[in-house]
Amino acid sequence: MSDTRVLLMETCLLAGRIMMENGSEVYRVEDTMNRIARNGGEPESVSYVTATGIFMSFRNKQFTQIESVGDRLINLEKVVAVNRLSREFAENKIDLYTLNQSLKEANRYTPSFPFYLQLIGAGLVSSTLMYVFGGTWSEFVPTFFVGTFGFYISVFIKKQIELRFFDMFFSAFLIGVIAILLSFFFHGLNADHIIIGAVMPLVPGVAITNSFRDILAGHIISGQARGTEAIIVASAIAVGIAVALTLFGGLL
Repeated sequence: MSDTRVLLMETCLLAGRIMMENGSEVYRVEDTMNRIARNGGEPESVSYVTATGIFMSFRNKQFTQIESVGDRLINLEKVVAVNRLSREFAENKIDLYTLNQSLKEANRYTPSFPFYLQLIGAGLVSSTLMYVFGGTWSEFVPTFFVGTFGFYISVFIKKQIELRFFDMFFSAFLIGVIAILLSFFFHGLNADHIIIGAVMPLVPGVAITNSFRDILAGHIISGQARGTEAIIVASAIAVGIAVALTLFGGLL
């Protein structure tokens, strides 16, 4: 296979991996990869994407490559960057080599929100949803700090311990313990309201949504894989809260 086809294959797989690792749906990944291949001179491309791997081949060419998908995060800025570069390539504003290098730079340098803003966002999500689910304004500030702390612990544990889902369990456990202690020392606070609000930043909402969208688009295997992962995350959160209530529920 010529160097151009090799570069085209590498570029398609790179674009697909960036999108899959940052929260895109499977059908959107396959469509982007096929568009890049078609605009690069290979109209008969075949791509198959799962939650953990990407397969691509050019028809009538005995050449297939596989790209593994690493940890799946949520960074839609990278997905937007891939879509933008793909459109520029389709409009002949950039060539294939520039597209490849730009994708590598986008994957390496596209910033996510600063961590302090993520913490503030987690606190606001926690406290506002607490109020939506029946809480009171007196519980707004405690829920803000408990939600912020729970999100911080989940990120910290994930970096320290390479054990999937344990970060969700442990942060949910601490959220439950802190909420119970706050309600014990401050009788005007309701532990249930604080817990409901504080666990919201941990809930895998994007994974659940993408799971249903993949299933509805016909990608049953990927949809089931993402749905199973979301169910395990939700179960880890629930078990963490249950353990906290079991050990410290007597204080309520």
